[in-house]
Amino acid sequence: MLKNVVFMGTPDFAVGTLKALIASEKYQVQAVFSQPDKPKGRSGVLQMPPVKAAAVAAGIPVYQPLKIREPQWLELLKELCPDVIVVVAFGQIIPQAILDLPEYGCINVHASLLPKYRGAAPIQWAVMNGEKESGVTTMRMDAGLDTGDMILRKTVALDKDETGGSLFDKLSGTGAGLLLETLETLENGTACFEKQPKDSPTPYAAMLTKEDGRIDWSMSAHAIECQIRGLDPWPGAWTRFHGKLLKIWKAEAAEEQPQPVEKQPQIVEEDSFAQAQPQYETQNQDVFGTVCAVTKTALSVQTGDGILSILELQPEGKKRMPIDAFLRGYPVKTGERL
Repeated sequence: MLKNVVFMGTPDFAVGTLKALIASEKYQVQAVFSQPDKPKGRSGVLQMPPVKAAAVAAGIPVYQPLKIREPQWLELLKELCPDVIVVVAFGQIIPQAILDLPEYGCINVHASLLPKYRGAAPIQWAVMNGEKESGVTTMRMDAGLDTGDMILRKTVALDKDETGGSLFDKLSGTGAGLLLETLETLENGTACFEKQPKDSPTPYAAMLTKEDGRIDWSMSAHAIECQIRGLDPWPGAWTRFHGKLLKIWKAEAAEEQPQPVEKQPQIVEEDSFAQAQPQYETQNQDVFGTVCAVTKTALSVQTGDGILSILELQPEGKKRMPIDAFLRGYPVKTGERL
């Protein structure tokens, strides 16, 4: 009988799955493992990870190992003797000794349609790469990075204006329900384990940094729009205007775009959004990032392929604002460059 569960997770995305397990009358969450508390803001006050906060509120014991590989954590897990370990965005590599411990294995909830978008940031990269659909996969973990045998998958369509934040919310709820379905199949013996191919059809979904938000105006308007949506709410897409940071939170690519002359793709070693996009040649590359139209309610910028209309932005040190409010306080002239 599958009853005793140990849960490993850290960020907001994992909270929905933990709460679904707690609310279920079938399973007993014996303990929660999460990353250590981290200092927040200028004050440096330690803040609990969202999963820890949810566990504390439910009265569940919480453990926060710096390294789950240390021997004492395996010994503790042996004492707990879980039937299954559920892992959702825990943030550490789990050693084989722990993977082999529970009768039903370690079951991971991953926010992509594996084998696509293995890695730490599958949600944001799916939006940035202009995917029409994403989803959630449950898998029995192995020693690889998101390479275990798949159990269940559920597809979620992306809206035209989907952001990293909105897709995050969708997939978090989807993952909670899919995990309960997966545990049911494990217990009744109907689970089917599908091996993943060795290679993923998409690049590794590397953890994001603030530098990933830098806008390369030589990319297409569509690619930049996807970047802006994918990086909302963090780290945000940004450029510079008059030497100061300018974050862009909402924009639209013009429907009619000139056809670029595409360079031959270059082989790169590191994953980054800018490197993943084709670079373009025009007769005058100096036009990239140039403001080509300004009205009281619109700001249009020339890209490597088409026009991007900026709708919402945030000047350095200010709050997010619609474009009309920005233009009332920050005069912009045609021909200026971002």
